[in-house]
Amino acid sequence: MMARRSRDGRQGLGWAACCLGFLLKLLAFLQAFAAVSALLYAAWILSRWARHHQIRLQDLLPGLWFPSLVMAAGLFYCLLLLVGYLAAEINNGCCLCFYTIPAMAMMLLEAALAAHLTVNEHWIQDLPEDRTSELHNLLSFIHNNLDLCKWVALAIFATQALSLFLAMILRTMLSARTMDYDSDEDFVVIRRPLLVAQSPPPFLSTTSDTRGFRPDLWSSRMRHKDG
Repeated sequence: MMARRSRDGRQGLGWAACCLGFLLKLLAFLQAFAAVSALLYAAWILSRWARHHQIRLQDLLPGLWFPSLVMAAGLFYCLLLLVGYLAAEINNGCCLCFYTIPAMAMMLLEAALAAHLTVNEHWIQDLPEDRTSELHNLLSFIHNNLDLCKWVALAIFATQALSLFLAMILRTMLSARTMDYDSDEDFVVIRRPLLVAQSPPPFLSTTSDTRGFRPDLWSSRMRHKDG
């Protein structure tokens, strides 16, 4: 009975883990649009700059720091989403750890950056000069479409928070299922045989050959003749 209950509990955890893994993969797929958009935006800035200037590696920092930063953030976001997708696909607690820790650090960094931009009104003066001037164009676009940009930023942040929450729940469920497997191996099942082994029949000393001659009958006759 206990084994059946534990088996049913593991099956329930398995179905729940599959559902959470599917939701985590779906959220990773939705977030991939933002990561790929950042990569495409950085590539567009660099390609536009390359039409009129020669791009060298030493010119990326600090002259072209803005597209370089956007591309680095997009690459990091893509790698993080790939790790999260693979962790949800194979249901591995170790891969989920590699996803949850950087995702939590990225969300804390985003929250700190948003708080800094809100508190410090002159933050743009602290930045180095952007030779592409795309930062000013982006800020003007955000200012003209402020409501839309706010909703997009809130949607991305909410999706990241939900993905992190689902990953933590999935990791907890996988740890509980692993502990359940380990606890089942500690029990030793002692089974009794259904049939009691029977002893072999006793050996009969009286034998007869193929011609019908019986040694025990012959010896009794000889003793009777001898008196």
